Amino acid sequence: MLYYLSQELVGDISALNLFRYTTFRTGAALVTAAFFVFLFGPRMISALRIRQGKGQPIRADGPETHFIKAGTPTMGGLMILSGVVVSSLLWTNPRSSYVWVVLLVTLGFGAIGFYDDYLKVTRATHKGFSGRMRLGLEFLIAGIACFAIMQTGETPLSSSLALPFFKDILIPLGWLFIPFGAFIIVGAGNAVNLTDGLDGLAIVPVMIASASFGLIAYLAGNFVFSEYLQIHFVQGTGELAVLCGAVIGAGLGFLWFNAPPAAIFMGDTGSLALGGMIGTTAVATKHEIVLAIIGGLFVMEALSVIIQVGSFKLTGKRVFRMAPIHHHFEKKGWTESQVVIRFWIIAVMLALAGLSTLKLR
Repeated sequence: MLYYLSQELVGDISALNLFRYTTFRTGAALVTAAFFVFLFGPRMISALRIRQGKGQPIRADGPETHFIKAGTPTMGGLMILSGVVVSSLLWTNPRSSYVWVVLLVTLGFGAIGFYDDYLKVTRATHKGFSGRMRLGLEFLIAGIACFAIMQTGETPLSSSLALPFFKDILIPLGWLFIPFGAFIIVGAGNAVNLTDGLDGLAIVPVMIASASFGLIAYLAGNFVFSEYLQIHFVQGTGELAVLCGAVIGAGLGFLWFNAPPAAIFMGDTGSLALGGMIGTTAVATKHEIVLAIIGGLFVMEALSVIIQVGSFKLTGKRVFRMAPIHHHFEKKGWTESQVVIRFWIIAVMLALAGLSTLKLR
């Protein structure tokens, strides 16, 4: 909104030229989102605590240290999403189709997560609504987003898979791009959801991934930089850097309240939405495979659950003491802060590895 207004008035006020720069608006979006969450966060936490009563249910088979967290409210994702939406509407270019597509997935997945959290709180159980129904809705939203991305981008790039390390290789998928892209988005959303199990564990890697894909979006959406780095130019994706900035700012604000001992949990409302947002950004910028590197921590968490379930069904034995894998290390004796900080370190290292693919061509 401010971008549009600035362009209307730039002839009268030359200083408004500053709003043309994506880097300026990204920084402004970060600060705006952080300020919004800092300002309204305490009120949201108080309101959620009153309405939820006993707060998020704690798994009976979970680590013993988690029982002291009983009564902590959930749905903290509402704080993050509010900051992201307000900041994005203020600072992004409203003419950008990619921004609206990513916001569609973010809010759509957030709504699914909200309903899941609502059922958990009202029923006093850690199980939400039907997994099949939930996945079906997620694939529907992601499929619509991928169709919109296909129509927005230029062919054949918009419906192809780009490979890191190779500047000229594209794998044309045609209409198969829709189920492929939807799988990436849904997988990202649920992987982040599985990671959200300890105070601060998910939000920091989400901010790291958002910063990484904010840079990728900025470079892929800039013809000069994309030409220099020999990555595929995707016109219009530069605006996603502003949205990623808003996520980082809202994440910083949320972390203030989610730092141990957490005053509020993110819940599925936030984790599903943020994972879907990162996945959609990766699909839009044609860096789907790089997502598996930058978001390797989320992949590791998801794989630990798949391996655990598969092993138990096939052999009756468990590979890990508990899944997702962060609980496995808790069961081995790591303190919660040790698990969280070490996983943050892994997330930083994987992000640097993923970003290195931009130059290794």
